Amino acid sequence: MNPCLSHRLLITGLVLLVILTFLLSLFSGPASFGVWESLRALMSDDAGSIALIMHEIRLPRALLGLMVGFTLGLSGAVLQGYLRNPLAEPGLIGVSASASLGAVLALYTGLSVLFPLALPLAALAAAVVSVLVVQFLAGASGSFVTIILAGVAVSTFATAMTSLVLNLSPNPYAALEIMFWMLGSLEDRSFEHVLLAAPAMILGWAMLLGVGRGLDALALGRDTAASMGVNLRQVQFLAIFGTAASVGAATSVTGSIGFVGLVVPHLLRPLTRSLPSRLLLASGLGGAALILAADVLVRLVAPERGLKLGVVTAVIGAPFFLALVWRSRRQMI
Repeated sequence: MNPCLSHRLLITGLVLLVILTFLLSLFSGPASFGVWESLRALMSDDAGSIALIMHEIRLPRALLGLMVGFTLGLSGAVLQGYLRNPLAEPGLIGVSASASLGAVLALYTGLSVLFPLALPLAALAAAVVSVLVVQFLAGASGSFVTIILAGVAVSTFATAMTSLVLNLSPNPYAALEIMFWMLGSLEDRSFEHVLLAAPAMILGWAMLLGVGRGLDALALGRDTAASMGVNLRQVQFLAIFGTAASVGAATSVTGSIGFVGLVVPHLLRPLTRSLPSRLLLASGLGGAALILAADVLVRLVAPERGLKLGVVTAVIGAPFFLALVWRSRRQMI
């Protein structure tokens, strides 16, 4: 089949899958409304209970799931292509851990009580600081290994500080709230969170989607890419800061959600003929579908126990990670 045609079919199939999971997310929940009843409430200006649930609870939750999933899938594909590391994902450069630390500090100090948006703003600020530190440590033209080592150092420090805050928290209820937030969830999110995260996410998406040509050239090696006229510093800037903006914003409103950026690009890479530029949009759509489907699963499996989204994605991603390691080992034998 023609590569361009097969790519269009893949993108079309993923778009349809995202639409399906988005609708499932809208119609899923403890309140059992009919499909047509829910659609009428969503399209109306009625102030009834059904319309309120659809407009204020389910719609922002579904929108945020789509945005966060697209962010994690896209950033994972970019980092795997740029770092040429199949195990790369947004947490590798410390963005997720640092954003979690910022949010935890907002909870610990009580700022989130005084000012509800202090939590996502603190998380976003911490993500930006972390990527500035990584950029400083790696240098303007740092090697892939240097960037990875800098990211691991920042991530380890942020995780250690988060553990310290948990350990020193005098209020057990605050510690419990911190732990629940770190597990990642779309529960109880509103349009305030959507509007807060959207600008940084959209900026990050624009930066990440703009590195496709550079990633294609980098697949041939740094020297070859430079000889083809690719600005390696620009690609590095767009990849790292695009990840910081989008993933930092996502983590700031939903908490830490792992494995999506690792799993989705690996699943879709064979369908894109391993061409990085074709993998970017596909991974974003695949990530959106995965998060929406996982969030539907959260509401269907033991809804009364408050199962967290990050737990579900980890349960899905961990076996895949083990299978990936096993396959890599067999290939080396």
